[in-house]
Amino acid sequence: MTEHNTHRLHAHVEGMVQGVGFRYFVLRSAQALGLTGWVRNRYDGRVEVMAEGTLTNLNRLLRELRRGPHRSDVWNVNYQFEEARGDFERFSVLSTG
Repeated sequence: MTEHNTHRLHAHVEGMVQGVGFRYFVLRSAQALGLTGWVRNRYDGRVEVMAEGTLTNLNRLLRELRRGPHRSDVWNVNYQFEEARGDFERFSVLSTG
């Protein structure tokens, strides 16, 4: 993967990540990095993130996901990088899925 191409990060964050402002923490972080995509709570207690942007900024977001907001407790982040599809115009919070 080269830096100047757009890539996609698909991540699932495990831990105490619901009810602590995690989705809005991700929203602010992604917007600050100029990423597009979405974040949502999962019914199983995880938070799911789909983001597109440069590899550098996706790795920065990944660091933020591992840190989380101050009230969270992140145990694990499962993720994969994929080829970007250009499906998103902005970064948003979706309903639980």
